[in-house]
Amino acid sequence: MSDKPLSKSRRDAVKVMLGTAAAIPVINLVGFGTARAAPANAVAATDPTAIALKYNADATQADRAAANRPGAPAEEQFCANCQFMLADAPGADADWKGCSLFPGKLVSVNGWCASWTLKAG
Repeated sequence: MSDKPLSKSRRDAVKVMLGTAAAIPVINLVGFGTARAAPANAVAATDPTAIALKYNADATQADRAAANRPGAPAEEQFCANCQFMLADAPGADADWKGCSLFPGKLVSVNGWCASWTLKAG
């Protein structure tokens, strides 16, 4: 055996390791920008109650102004500041919490429905 193939092989291995080490932070940054998937027990857009209440997991896509709900300007109405939001629902996390209008299911804290009511205090 000659040293040349071994040396080239070692050089290639170092290049791959350095490339991988440089790519990991970039991959992590891209990962932080992506939306997380809804949990399995999240309210579906096809849920009859969700349809009746005009629930949308993204409040910016909901017609909040047309609903004319009192308590806060339409652009400040989110499930997170609604009185029906339940903090201690099974499977709840920072982005998905329980709602007394959707028993056993989770809603997005950034969502909205036509029953939105400002949380007291």
